Amino acid sequence: MIDLKSEAEVNRMRAACAAAARVLHDLSSLVVPGISTAGLDAAARGLMTRHGCESACHGYVVGRLTYPGYVCISVNDEIVHGIGAPDRIIRDGDLVSLDVVVRRDGFIGDNARTIVVGNAPAEAQALCRDTENALHAGIAAVKPGNRVGDISAAIQAALSPQGYGIVRDFVGHGVGRRMHEEPQIPNFGKAGTGPKLLAGMALAIEPMVNLGTHKIVMAADGWTARTADGKVSAHFEHTVLVTEKGAEILTLP
Repeated sequence: MIDLKSEAEVNRMRAACAAAARVLHDLSSLVVPGISTAGLDAAARGLMTRHGCESACHGYVVGRLTYPGYVCISVNDEIVHGIGAPDRIIRDGDLVSLDVVVRRDGFIGDNARTIVVGNAPAEAQALCRDTENALHAGIAAVKPGNRVGDISAAIQAALSPQGYGIVRDFVGHGVGRRMHEEPQIPNFGKAGTGPKLLAGMALAIEPMVNLGTHKIVMAADGWTARTADGKVSAHFEHTVLVTEKGAEILTLP
């Protein structure tokens, strides 16, 4: 069942998403060579306190697994859900994906960004630009009367000419009181299919794109998804609200 937010709920979502955007913005400035991913995770916890929110990732349970970090920090061939570690040191040329999900006043704000650290190879920089452009192509397809498949098809169309691997195992989703709500929003698909977009829907749109194959492998920690061929990956995300006029991006920095 897809939840349509009331005006009061939308205002609470705006506040949660604004907090998530501030945390992501501030944390991004700390991604420099020499810092550990554990150091970034600790900084994120402090930033959440400063901005009046809490981590929605910390303590998140899937089956028998409990996520130990405050944000997801994925480096190079890690696609998503990477866990901060004291011995994982950021180096020049790395791609670092930060996925910040916070809870404020009972609602979720969810956004992500991949940061190019220093002098990364040109193909890695292009991957990040193209993935962010694909996110905005998907957002442009958000309007009442369109369908989820229109978002998916727009993202796929923006990425397919470059021959990238569009991740299939993880997709966008509805968001609100819970981190993951209906509908699911794949980053590939056919226009005109899927649930109809209605004003009041809140969507986390998040293309995850690999330089090589779309296939993934799971790390021993049970959380971190990596590219099957070891090539780098990029991840960009915004939470958007469907309005009568189109999309309102709630997580603009």
